[in-house]
Amino acid sequence: MATYVTSDAHGHLRALDRALSLAAPGPADTLFVLGDMVDRGPDPVGVIQLVRGIPGVRVLMGNHERMMLDALLHDSDIDLGTWALNGGYATAPGLDRLPREEFSDIIDWIANLPLYDVVEAGGRAFILAHAGIDALAARGYLATAGVDCSEGRGASSASREQLMDMMAQQDPQDLLWIRDRFWAEPTGLVGKDGSGPVVIAGHTPSTALGFYAQAGEGVGVSEDGRGMVTPLGACDATGGVADRVDIDCAAAGGHEMGRVGILRLDDGATWYADVLEGE
Repeated sequence: MATYVTSDAHGHLRALDRALSLAAPGPADTLFVLGDMVDRGPDPVGVIQLVRGIPGVRVLMGNHERMMLDALLHDSDIDLGTWALNGGYATAPGLDRLPREEFSDIIDWIANLPLYDVVEAGGRAFILAHAGIDALAARGYLATAGVDCSEGRGASSASREQLMDMMAQQDPQDLLWIRDRFWAEPTGLVGKDGSGPVVIAGHTPSTALGFYAQAGEGVGVSEDGRGMVTPLGACDATGGVADRVDIDCAAAGGHEMGRVGILRLDDGATWYADVLEGE
């Protein structure tokens, strides 16, 4: 049994389908989809339908699913306008074409998606969230639970239950929207010995990481100018282990820079499918 993660397909059904064919997760494997299935690309509803049909899939909510729900469930011009400005124009027509029963089923399913999860793979714990975490708040909560991350200890002693409790205390807005504070600073959860939980997130296109992570030009960009699965934070303080991984491969950017990436947590293997022109 292996564990795979992808995120931010943003309506690019064909690229997601090709990436899944390359990674080929089996029926006994688990695939995590960290949100932003909808908006921007040509077939957001198709992405939802494909994802829901994958055996062993576990889906988290992204900020675009949250915006969609706010627009559809609240009688607010502001929410509708916000969704439209962020790509909802690509999702709404597909939803309108659905039979009422299927529309209701999809909306109910999305409304009940969790914001986070913690999984163990390849001998390590991974914290999963759409956008990232407030690392300072995370360390503070763990300290109250008896897990002292200071002085390079990291959080390797934290149980999955403790990490899940810590995530339950995070601000939902951070889990859906955080950028600068997450990508620019170490989490402090991976210790000097290289052990401890690694955070896997999407939301921020890897092609923009140079700005948000203050890491310089070229970070998160492949040789042909496309997004890529990007580990960050490896240094002496983490025993050379990246404490954060961005898996948003910029599909929202379309065919010029975007692709869908899939990461296997067990061994770090990656697969990509470019977003092609017209899809």
